Amino acid sequence: MANVDPSPEQTPAEEQSIDLRSYWRIVSKRRWLVLITFAVVTAISVVYTMRLPKIYSATTSLIIETSAPKILNGQVQDVADSNQPFWVSKEYYETQYNILRSRAVAERVVQKIRVGRDDKLLQLDNIDSAEAREKGLKALQKLRESMQARTDPALTVLGRVQVEPVKESRVTKLTVEDADPVLAAALANVFAAAYMDQSLASKSVTSVEATESLELRLPELDEKVQESTQAVADFKKKNKIGASLEERVRLTATRVMRMSEELMLLRIKKASLKARSDAISALRKTDPKDEVAKAALVPDSLAATSQSMKTKLLDVRSECELLEIRLLADHPKMIECKVKLANVEKAYTAEIETVLSRAQAEYVNALQNEKNLSDELNDAKVEAEELAGYEPAYMKLRRNNDTNLRLYEVALKSLKETDLSSTTRLNNVNILDAARPVMSPSKPRVTYNLMVGFALALVLSLGLAFALELLDNTITTQEQIEERLGLAFLGIVPSMGSKDRGATQSDLVVYEQPKSAVAECCRAIRTNLLFMSPERPLKSILVTSAGPRDGKTTTATSMAITMAESGNRVLLVDADLRRPRVHSAFKTANGAGLSSLILGEGQLKDTCKSSGVPNLSLLTCGPIPPNPAELLHTDAFKKLLSQMTEQFDRVIIDSPPVGAVADAVVISTLVDGTLLVVKNQVTSRDMARRAVRMLRDVNARIFGAILNDINLEDRHAGGYYYYSKYGYYYGESDPKKTTPA
Repeated sequence: MANVDPSPEQTPAEEQSIDLRSYWRIVSKRRWLVLITFAVVTAISVVYTMRLPKIYSATTSLIIETSAPKILNGQVQDVADSNQPFWVSKEYYETQYNILRSRAVAERVVQKIRVGRDDKLLQLDNIDSAEAREKGLKALQKLRESMQARTDPALTVLGRVQVEPVKESRVTKLTVEDADPVLAAALANVFAAAYMDQSLASKSVTSVEATESLELRLPELDEKVQESTQAVADFKKKNKIGASLEERVRLTATRVMRMSEELMLLRIKKASLKARSDAISALRKTDPKDEVAKAALVPDSLAATSQSMKTKLLDVRSECELLEIRLLADHPKMIECKVKLANVEKAYTAEIETVLSRAQAEYVNALQNEKNLSDELNDAKVEAEELAGYEPAYMKLRRNNDTNLRLYEVALKSLKETDLSSTTRLNNVNILDAARPVMSPSKPRVTYNLMVGFALALVLSLGLAFALELLDNTITTQEQIEERLGLAFLGIVPSMGSKDRGATQSDLVVYEQPKSAVAECCRAIRTNLLFMSPERPLKSILVTSAGPRDGKTTTATSMAITMAESGNRVLLVDADLRRPRVHSAFKTANGAGLSSLILGEGQLKDTCKSSGVPNLSLLTCGPIPPNPAELLHTDAFKKLLSQMTEQFDRVIIDSPPVGAVADAVVISTLVDGTLLVVKNQVTSRDMARRAVRMLRDVNARIFGAILNDINLEDRHAGGYYYYSKYGYYYGESDPKKTTPA
């Protein structure tokens, strides 16, 4: 593992901050693309907005009721259908909006303003006068006629009309747009008038059709009324009903009820009279001289007369009893009193008999009355039953007559209302506010268009930057090396061509500029590498890359110089037996070298060359063999590598790319470890993963990866800008100085 201090667990706020910084790095990385795209799109939106023609709007407000005013009691009254269901009203208004935008209304507008002859409205007034002079007036007239023939005036008008209902109201706004504000207002008003005419016309057509239909229907309804009325009259005459069956039935029912009550009362009275008559008959048979018993049977109606006579009898008796006490029996007064008493008793008895005879006669009369009333009640019931039998047929005829009469009255009333409505021309559409010319253009909306253009430019520029970043498959950051490749990140190597203080394009910049950022970065890599195995020193190190021109030779040279500066005896071996470059970096000849030693030509100590850098020796490639891979597979190469590690403290081997040939894979199995060089914004992730997989397939030990060619002048190049401060920290470096720091 690399010697990198593990950062503490990040909080959500820190993670969000890191994400935002990564987004900012993406934008900064492609800032010129973002700025150019933003400027181009903004300029296009500005030019487009400024080139748009000015359009003026005029609005007419209409009030649309669900029904027209009606004439009630000779006065025009508004009738609001507030009880209509919501969906019914909604469908009605949607229908009216479609009528407003219909071709029928547009054609009425065309007829009103003669839009077919109006070149300005049909946009035929922009024919160049030079063209008119060139072709002549006749040709121009033909051209206009041809364009008018190809232009549909109704569609032209409809294309300029917008209908917008006002929420929660019955107001509808009709807006017309045109390049001329006066013409826009005129069109809006004419369009509203045409819609009102269309509404009246449809109502007139409906009224005419309804009138004709009702006029044809009335004679038929009148005939049915007469027939049904005659049928009712014939039925009455045939069954001798009279004026009304309902009245006859009611009177008969009343009479039956009244006679039933009278009969019931009469029978109660008859029972009482019968009991009294029986008692009188029984009394006469037993004791006809018992005045007390007879007086008890006197009816209440006759009791007053008998009571006065009884009182007179008692008075006479009392008088005789008093005289009998004072006088003798043959006294004249006594005799006179007895005669008087006998006459009174006789009169009283005669009166009682007369009253009892009358009571018996009253009972006989009650019997006769009961019989007569019972006969009359039976006759009334028979009559009621007969009338009840007539009622179904009569009511059927009566209902039919009433229905025909109502239909006739409704039809006659509708005919009168239709005639009246057609003559009064009541409309359910009214103009609330007429359109007036508005001198400020409604289109183009400059501020809105510029804001939309600005937002679109920002979105497109940022979107393009992020899209290119997503499509970028190269490795550019430490995180990509650790997450995508699964390798330890050992450090970076800045671009040799960056404007570092005194940096040059030479592969020996580490030696020539020991205080440069490149030298410091290489020393950091050396430190991370040595700390990977503190107990067992790393003797042989292979430096390779995924593809060609990734900077592995420069990295190997810089690492060799850095390790040599630390006091180790270092041997830099050029194992690229196809395209060697180490000898060019140190400006030495490529004579006898690695290929010669493998073939047994010469000794290691004699073949190694001086690099001009203290403690650093070179073993160049030597003659390029025809079969490099087979040559590296030999035991001679293994023995030679063993000699190198015995004679030198560090052996740095520069090999071909892993993805190009198998040489690096062969060497990786013989060394202590391998360094993989990844070039910033060049090495693709797929190529790097394939190189790592090839090395791991042969169980090669991979120390980690080095990110090469980082532009330190770019403040947002993966966050490595701080490396450029190394030169400032150490002070100015002398380009000609060769002594290591």
